Amino acid sequence: MNERPDLNLELDSSTFKEYYYLKKEMEDFCRSNGLKVSGSKLELAERIIEFLETGRKDFDISKRPKRKNKSEITLNSIIEDDFICSQQHREFYKKNIGKSFTFNVEFQKWLKNNAGKTYNDSILAYYDILENNKKNKTDIPRQFEYNQYIRDFFKDNVDKSLKDAIECWKYKKSLKGHNKYESGDLIALK
Repeated sequence: MNERPDLNLELDSSTFKEYYYLKKEMEDFCRSNGLKVSGSKLELAERIIEFLETGRKDFDISKRPKRKNKSEITLNSIIEDDFICSQQHREFYKKNIGKSFTFNVEFQKWLKNNAGKTYNDSILAYYDILENNKKNKTDIPRQFEYNQYIRDFFKDNVDKSLKDAIECWKYKKSLKGHNKYESGDLIALK
């Protein structure tokens, strides 16, 4: 049932793009081939594709200059143009919002799109985002295919278990092509 090829040097980039690979598999591939291992799953995939196509090992899609910490963040401080979710920012938000604070995707987007506003504005926006998420289902970003699959599975199969959903996911990710849920994936349960 597992048609998916192993991630190795014999793989071409177009085949790599057609299958689902775990982040750990991509990190292991990068590590064993002298590629940078850090970054998001999407960054790793782009790095692997570039390497498989060109052999370049120095490809780095996240070339951001290192920045110094802000001296102090206050409620009246202005959000920087090139905001990065740093430990200093995390500590500020945990102090002002509470230990349950996390940099969720919507909040990160808000921060990046609202440079020039104050950190107090960002705290109010954070609470608005949390409230909105309680009322509406949030969009799941592309790199979280598993989460989207599980959500879509349960939308069509309220009588099934998480174990069933995971079994179908394992089947789906072994196939060539997209990783979106389809009712035909239930074949994995037979």
